[in-house]
Amino acid sequence: MPSTFTKTFDTPAYKGTVTIPLGLYINGEFVDPIEGGTIDVFNPATGKVITSIAAGTGADIDIAAKAAKKAYKTSWGLKVPGAQRGKLMLKLAVLMEEHIAEFAALDALANGKAYNAAYSQDNKGAIAVMQYYAGWADKINGKTIETNEKKLAYTRHEPIGVVGQIIPWNVPMFSLSLKIAPALATGNAIVLKPSELTPLSALLFCTLIKEAGFPPGVINIVNGYGPTAGQAISEHPLIEKVAFTGSTLTGRKIMEAAAKSNLKPVTLELGGKSPNIIFDDADLEQAVKWAIHGIYVNHGQNCSAGSRIFVQEAIYDKFLDQFTEQARAIKVGDPFSPDTYQGPQVSKTQFERIMGYITSGKNDGATVHLGGKQIGQEGYFIEPTIFTECQPDMKIVREEIFGPVACVMKFKTEDEVVEQANDTSYGLAASVFTKDIDKAIRVTHALEAGTAWINCTNQAEISMPFGGFKQSGIGRDLSEYALENYTNVKAVHVNIGIRL
Repeated sequence: MPSTFTKTFDTPAYKGTVTIPLGLYINGEFVDPIEGGTIDVFNPATGKVITSIAAGTGADIDIAAKAAKKAYKTSWGLKVPGAQRGKLMLKLAVLMEEHIAEFAALDALANGKAYNAAYSQDNKGAIAVMQYYAGWADKINGKTIETNEKKLAYTRHEPIGVVGQIIPWNVPMFSLSLKIAPALATGNAIVLKPSELTPLSALLFCTLIKEAGFPPGVINIVNGYGPTAGQAISEHPLIEKVAFTGSTLTGRKIMEAAAKSNLKPVTLELGGKSPNIIFDDADLEQAVKWAIHGIYVNHGQNCSAGSRIFVQEAIYDKFLDQFTEQARAIKVGDPFSPDTYQGPQVSKTQFERIMGYITSGKNDGATVHLGGKQIGQEGYFIEPTIFTECQPDMKIVREEIFGPVACVMKFKTEDEVVEQANDTSYGLAASVFTKDIDKAIRVTHALEAGTAWINCTNQAEISMPFGGFKQSGIGRDLSEYALENYTNVKAVHVNIGIRL
């Protein structure tokens, strides 16, 4: 019988007690892992262990996949009308909203993000995504296609079956809802692995699944490490599709494993090195505020972070002065303090990775204009950092840092900045700031990115697709487009008069 974890919070932002089971959630029950073993979950604000969760392996993924397959064949999929699936999802959204403060507290505790952000952005967003796709559940339609009078031809968009999902640590509950909701709406059964760094809110979510009315086996959540549980999801023959959000390196491994097993299709939302282009006719005050949000939101741990900031030379100095002033004013501290904007980085490994990039920037000749140091001796806090004098071949310009580190660079002409912005293996997002709408649209269309923002940045909408070009991924999350990830299209030909 899996143990439980109870945490009493007595903080300025949240006061309350949360209890969660620590086992694996398979076939509607919390169970112990077949091979035993645990994973320590750390508080990044202190570096100390919060608790230890059950560690699933390939053996547990096998049980979960079989449970999901049985559920899909007997009590889910096309056996449950879309309208009923939508009702269950709406009930789940109601339960998520009833527990939103607890979800936010667990995410702030294990991720280090500010509680207020976890509440108002991540978890409100997770609820909204579940509600959005609940509305789609009875609208999964095919087409009747005109051929000739002796044939009826139509398409059906059928569930794939059992789908595997592997989610990241930077926005835990939002990522969970982002993957689960379209899969449920289209009638699939799920085996999902949360990040081992931030599994606590997912375990709380598991306690709501049965209460919402989902049959056992429809949603299975198995904590574990990537090379074991994640690899098993990618390889398992009963899992017929895998969706992943995370690093490009891991995305390659998942794609390889999927190809070598049952050739399951993949959708991948991967890394980014997004350009933020600020022309000299932009509203400077607004451009600075958006640039701050673009790179420092969520501690810079954001796949679409505007980490390469290109500023036209006529306003470069003014921009840098104002940008520096606002970056210096960012409140870094306790995630449960009401005025905290930036908490600690998520883990010791991530902290050391970011500090390694900062060292690399210095060694390559870039100038640390602001920050670049650890804050305090406890936890994984890093000063908001600005590099200037950056060159295109530097690691800090070319590689995803995934931390509060901005590279601010000067440009002269539109053609020059478009070339520099596209000089990357990534293509997730881009931003353009200008009052000239012709220029804004012309430059936006020239940028090689899956999402482009004009006079704003990091402004996702549930009804708009999100995903990347190039090595930033395959497929789209959010919007109606995400439903395509979870259905097979069947073409049906009905003979109503053709004779041989």
